[in-house]
Amino acid sequence: MTGPIRVLIVDDSAVVRQVLSARLRENPGIDVAGAVADPIFAMEHMNKSWPDVVVLDLEMPRMDGLTFLRKIMEVRPTPVVICSTLTQRGAEKSMEALAAGAVAVIEKPQSGLKKFMETDSGDIVAAVRAAAATGKRPRRMTPAAPAAVATLPPPRPKTRVNLVAIGTSTGGTQALEMVLTALHPGVPGVVVVQHMPEKFTAAFSARLDTMCRVHVREARDGDPVVPGQVLVAPGGRHLEVQRMDTRYRVRVFDGPPVNRHRPSVDVLFRSVAKVAGPDALGVIMTGMGDDGARGLLEMHKAGAYTVAQDEATCVVYGMPREAVALGAVDRETPLSTIAEVIHQHG
Repeated sequence: MTGPIRVLIVDDSAVVRQVLSARLRENPGIDVAGAVADPIFAMEHMNKSWPDVVVLDLEMPRMDGLTFLRKIMEVRPTPVVICSTLTQRGAEKSMEALAAGAVAVIEKPQSGLKKFMETDSGDIVAAVRAAAATGKRPRRMTPAAPAAVATLPPPRPKTRVNLVAIGTSTGGTQALEMVLTALHPGVPGVVVVQHMPEKFTAAFSARLDTMCRVHVREARDGDPVVPGQVLVAPGGRHLEVQRMDTRYRVRVFDGPPVNRHRPSVDVLFRSVAKVAGPDALGVIMTGMGDDGARGLLEMHKAGAYTVAQDEATCVVYGMPREAVALGAVDRETPLSTIAEVIHQHG
């Protein structure tokens, strides 16, 4: 992308439009092309000048954000960041938005909105940059050309594992859906960190549980890791794996952000490296930044088999790229084959 990222803000709150516009304009390389109160005004604006990224509220007059999102994806697919309230309804609608093609969901509180936007808008800025990166090229779900993996070391011998750890961020909700819906009920226990705000992970897990043959739910402190079950780290809390005699359980706990994230993929991967070693398989998928790359390297050094989603099928080839650059990856593979790789080793 050449030139600044052109952002259109669509939110019926004048406070959000004002404060978010100011915060985004403070960042080099971001230009607020417009800030409007509802999707009708947004369509008028977009007919004149199409933005690179849309920051979209879901609850608005005249037309709701989800309907507008679907219209955008029909007419001209564009990176969309959802800015949603921390309510059960907001979480459920946000999951629908991600399924409809939104890149990311950012939380906004029901009270103290101005203070929140002024002091905690870093995630929104990062989400806008990540969303803009997804518009650089189309995603491809077919296998990459052999040259794309030529720099990787030769694969190590296959071993059977009894634990699978997956980490992902931007674009990960759709990627996880593709992987988890392809898993059979006998798969080893799976633990997942998906960068997502607090309260949204419960709705995300519940939605996946209705779609998958494996059981998917938000993790609770002390939950055992068992075959045929996927435990998703709660938004706003870290998750690590502990050994329980010959089995594993999860610890869900508070703590400072790691790599700007809570939950952090590095926290999960490092714990798996420590307690499971060669009995685990690690998967790092689409996402901006480098969270999980060093943790995956620790898993690799501990003897775990490690996999990265390839560049061609990533929404944002950030976290996998960093893991590959560190030498942490045994195999780089398209999204469509990750479930198959898990089955081969499980």
